[in-house]
Amino acid sequence: MATEVKVPTLGESITEATLGQWLKQPGDAVKADEPIASLETDKVAVDVPSPVDGVMGELAVAEGDTVQVGAVIALVEEGASAATAATPAVEDRTAVGQAEAAARAEHAPADGAQEDEEPVTLSPAVRRAVLEHHLDPSKIRGTGKDGRLTKDDVLAAAARTPAAPATPAAPAAAPRQPAVGAPAPAPHRGDRREERVRMTRLRQTIASRLKDAQNTAAMLTTYNDVDMTAVMDARNRYKDLFEKKHGVRLGFMSFFAKAAVLALRDVPSVNASIDGDEIVYRDYADISVAVSAPQGLVVPVVRDADSLSFADIEKTIADFGRRARDGTLKLDEMRGGTFTISNGGVFGSLLSSPIINPPQSAVLGLHRIEERPVVRDGQIVARPMMYLALSYDHRLIDGREAVTFLVRIKEAIEDPTRLLIDL
Repeated sequence: MATEVKVPTLGESITEATLGQWLKQPGDAVKADEPIASLETDKVAVDVPSPVDGVMGELAVAEGDTVQVGAVIALVEEGASAATAATPAVEDRTAVGQAEAAARAEHAPADGAQEDEEPVTLSPAVRRAVLEHHLDPSKIRGTGKDGRLTKDDVLAAAARTPAAPATPAAPAAAPRQPAVGAPAPAPHRGDRREERVRMTRLRQTIASRLKDAQNTAAMLTTYNDVDMTAVMDARNRYKDLFEKKHGVRLGFMSFFAKAAVLALRDVPSVNASIDGDEIVYRDYADISVAVSAPQGLVVPVVRDADSLSFADIEKTIADFGRRARDGTLKLDEMRGGTFTISNGGVFGSLLSSPIINPPQSAVLGLHRIEERPVVRDGQIVARPMMYLALSYDHRLIDGREAVTFLVRIKEAIEDPTRLLIDL
């Protein structure tokens, strides 16, 4: 009996998605709740699980197709086995497909009997990494859940694998001599290739939202810098005790999140938004934190950051980072948000002008820390300095308020005691 696989409910106001990748092909054995396809929504990639044990049957849509919530995308032959399935297995002709087939063969028993363990499947991010580095996933030890490969596993294996020697090029034919007086031909630079890749739904949404923000908001950016000496000293002094007690590392983001909470209380317009001809003010702080994921930048929300401790904030952000890399963030975790913090410093950015995330009215950009000469008590000294950037909607936030907000952030970071006594 064939069981229909339907597009699951994707969250409020989301009615469609893009079929990003089939993780199983017709003829592959599947287990109930095992991911068989990956859907790309406006915000995250969502796995579609098999509803029953059986064998993959007909695929109703192709990769890249747009599908509606509730639509049938495939059939699963319930109770069938891979050896007796009516639908023959479809061989994947790509390098990644062949690697996955090799991985399944590697894990299959010698007598051809079906193993108790799940067949090897690769997430979209892992597939891409395997293809880019030309690796065989069956030769890589997985450290993820149930022994699955993670992107970090693939990158670590790639680092251990010596680069293949370049294949000597065939001798080129002798070039023709240009006619007298003709310009010399441009030097030959070897093969030049182009590749066209369809934009993911997430990338299309990011592009659309950022452009809408520029077209709608009266966006302006103001800058300041901050001396990180006090925060770095506090972190170095307590990081071991903090990690031992709370089980998470003490980073800089919790300091900036707490500083933002204080600044948002002093300058409430930065935490507000425009709704038609009304301004919505909030007495809570849901801080969106920009996190890098394989498919693009995602912005999960630290709810009620104003009532969380340093440890709670660090645990929440660390969890978001792990699940963003694994592609397991939930849609609800990226909805809302009243203010955003984006840390480009982790990638080496010295200075940038971030774009606000509508309907929010402001975003704080952090950058890399580097020692620069500053004057302290009449003496030129080296200090670990960071540039801060606040982009804001000038329709709602005046320049005075934006500058005041950044000054509050600067004061709290340069004197972290303010964070403890709520000053």
